[in-house]
Amino acid sequence: MDLRITIVQTALHWQDAEKNRTMFSEKLAAAAPQTDLIILPEMFTTGFSMEAEALAEEAAGPTLLWMQQEAQKHQAVLTGSVMVKENGHYYNRLYWVRPDGSYEQYNKKHLFRMAKEHHTYSTGGEKIVVELKGWNICPLVCYDLRFPVWSRNVSNSYDLLLYVANWPQARSLAWRTLLQARAIENVAYVAGVNRVGTDGNNHPYSGDSAIIHPKGHHLLQRSQIEGIHSLTLSKQELNDFREAFPAHLDADTFHLG
Repeated sequence: MDLRITIVQTALHWQDAEKNRTMFSEKLAAAAPQTDLIILPEMFTTGFSMEAEALAEEAAGPTLLWMQQEAQKHQAVLTGSVMVKENGHYYNRLYWVRPDGSYEQYNKKHLFRMAKEHHTYSTGGEKIVVELKGWNICPLVCYDLRFPVWSRNVSNSYDLLLYVANWPQARSLAWRTLLQARAIENVAYVAGVNRVGTDGNNHPYSGDSAIIHPKGHHLLQRSQIEGIHSLTLSKQELNDFREAFPAHLDADTFHLG
């Protein structure tokens, strides 16, 4: 079965969760996407902020409730990451929220030390693969993109790899290149959703959100401008390519320490 995915590339209101939730509600209502999956950026309620003590929500906080309401309204899975506090720790947590209100979560594994993210947030320890309409999907967060072992598609365990991000324009070449590399080496579709605009630390973002074919070419790419874009992915096309080019059969075995 084919999968319809929707990416939301937008500027964010710095450290203002309520304003960002309202903004996303309005954008999604106006676009009214007929889709299976809606992907928002990393830390979509605040921007990439280290002010977790002041801004982080409880695990079952207002943003998770908002995501459940929006997922139900649009009858689509909604995903993106937010800052969360739980058991005395802060996490950059991706939520995967279904229309029926059930959800999965993934805590960002690789914390961006150049912004001292590792001084504020606790690292995640377990990757997830979730199912949607017969597709297996692996959702990761921003800096995880730089680590191919963590992203590895062991025995074709997923069909779509996605990254939600706040990836600055200064390193946009790395973002664009690594998204293509992850698609090619894992023989899977890749979706990368990044923000635009300038954050409260005066870092500009060029977006460059993209959906990439398993062969490495762009099915969609958008730079600089805001927008909501949807695309249908073909499972049959993926299966045919994997059958003709079964590179996973020659993959190296490894164990994460």
